[in-house]
Amino acid sequence: MSLAPMPPVIVEEAVARALREDFGDAGDITTNATIPADAKSKAVIAARKPGVISGVDAALAAFRLVDPQTVVTVENGDGAHVKKGDVILKIEGPARAILSAERIALNFMCHLSGIATATAELVREAEGTNCKIVCTRKTTPGLRAFEKHAVRCGGGRNHRFGLYDAVMIKDNHIVASGGIGKALSAARDAIGHMTKIEIEVDRLDQLEEALSNGANVVLLDNMSPDELKKAVEINRGRAALEASGNVTAKSVRAIAATGVNVISSGWITHSAPNLDLGLDFI
Repeated sequence: MSLAPMPPVIVEEAVARALREDFGDAGDITTNATIPADAKSKAVIAARKPGVISGVDAALAAFRLVDPQTVVTVENGDGAHVKKGDVILKIEGPARAILSAERIALNFMCHLSGIATATAELVREAEGTNCKIVCTRKTTPGLRAFEKHAVRCGGGRNHRFGLYDAVMIKDNHIVASGGIGKALSAARDAIGHMTKIEIEVDRLDQLEEALSNGANVVLLDNMSPDELKKAVEINRGRAALEASGNVTAKSVRAIAATGVNVISSGWITHSAPNLDLGLDFI
């Protein structure tokens, strides 16, 4: 799977917003007070733990926006698997600019690399099956595009990006609309032919109703591996099956082995620990 870069306009807007938050109305008063304006320095961002890298474009934007004279060389880009001590970026330029951009660059890279690393762990556990690991909409407000990209850096795939690009009928939709059949019928009547329809079920007796009413994808919520195997037998390839709920590195292998097509995990975006990266002057 080739890794397409994020659109630059999205990256620059988010990084500029983060820099404005940090700089406030006065700028970096510590750096400006202690570092001569003409001082030049070299630095590196390196891994302090092994992991998978994401967020390089955000870091580049941070250094560029603070001072375009800063030169950054990428040693390990998005999607790279690094060891402790591996250099990710080499930075050279005005010392003030490097210091002022440091925290924003690291905030993006540590967070996003943590997501990529967590995703890679689940992908590794599912190797040898035909099951794909995908993310959810459980993302940090304002950072969804970055976090979805980080999942791809870790070898995962993306679920829908928002409420606009796929129909996903959840349990509360089913209750409010009057049932599985009514919800699916209404969805088919309302959407265009290019849009997929997914529906969530949490019991096997709901699955046949969902399939017979034309669901393209069925989300099997919080089902045991035995229930998931039974669902695959009932389905007989009629729809794509997605398993979700309590997905961890310990449980993902057993879930993938049931024959479901997709495993979705909110944890990889909302709770993945930061990857420890650091910037040091050299």
